[in-house]
Amino acid sequence: MTKAAVLLADGFEEIEAITIVDVLRRGGVGVDMLATNGRDEVTGDHGIVVRADARLGTTDPYDAIILPGGHPGAVALRDNDAVIAALQEMDAAGGLVAAMCAAPIALGRAGVLAGRTYTCYPGYEDQIDNGEFAEDVVVVDGRLVTSRGPGTALAFAYALLDALGKDAATLRQRMLYTLVAGGSAPE
Repeated sequence: MTKAAVLLADGFEEIEAITIVDVLRRGGVGVDMLATNGRDEVTGDHGIVVRADARLGTTDPYDAIILPGGHPGAVALRDNDAVIAALQEMDAAGGLVAAMCAAPIALGRAGVLAGRTYTCYPGYEDQIDNGEFAEDVVVVDGRLVTSRGPGTALAFAYALLDALGKDAATLRQRMLYTLVAGGSAPE
């Protein structure tokens, strides 16, 4: 089974994290929410407490590492050496590396954006000194997937399913996503 790790730091953006986990699980991906704060529970930016499945570094190998954004969650991810090492290892192994909203700042610190195109929440590109910024809703550059912010969480999650070789099109229809924007939802 394809497995993904969604890394959670205190201050994560709840709608992004839960949307990613929900869509990937519906799409047949095994997902673990991994706490990066050394505790079993992680508190989101809006006070929602989530019980993680495990702590970073205590679980099986994954096919993907995914970072939701949020502030100060993205800063906590960027400043966590274990997160940076996990991102670098996943990228070097050819696995999927993904982040949205402010979290691409962690990808920048890890060096995985070098020579690639990415997107992020407006203004955070100023904190990233490698890679090529684009204003698209979702950017897929090989095994790197990035997105803009809370309103793009579903589009990002479907792009992750596609990148992991799952049937995102059928799930888009079952979840009525194809009705978004007058029937013209981003792919």
